[in-house]
Amino acid sequence: MYQTLLVGHSFMRWLVLLSLLYAIFIAYKGYSQKLSFTKKDNLLRHWTATIAHIQLLLGILVYLQSPIVKYFWRNYKEEFQNLDASFFGLIHIVLMLVAIIIITIGSALAKRKLSDQQKFKTMLVWFSVALIIIFIAIPWPFSPFANRPYFR
Repeated sequence: MYQTLLVGHSFMRWLVLLSLLYAIFIAYKGYSQKLSFTKKDNLLRHWTATIAHIQLLLGILVYLQSPIVKYFWRNYKEEFQNLDASFFGLIHIVLMLVAIIIITIGSALAKRKLSDQQKFKTMLVWFSVALIIIFIAIPWPFSPFANRPYFR
């Protein structure tokens, strides 16, 4: 089960990144060109947050099953010095939770804004901040924190 969850979590990362990048692009375009915030834009806002929440649920399941995380918490005094173990045991989940909270707040605030420009600007700012945090927290093959392949 763990391996299946890990593959699903790895695959969903790309959906999260693509949806965030597209939402940020649309928000920038809408804000800079003073476009109307359409039903399609609202659906994009909603589905971007939903995809991120699905990824969070998968991530929590992976976290609870992970042998690295279990080992880290059993030996956290010693393993806190091990960057790979502390990345997955603590850093990754904390940063991702913060990013999902930022996406959720940004989505909720954008939904409640009165003007179309405010909606686009809110999405643009909050989703961009979340994307930066997510980029830092993903274990890319080139990451100095923990290295994992692009696809599992």
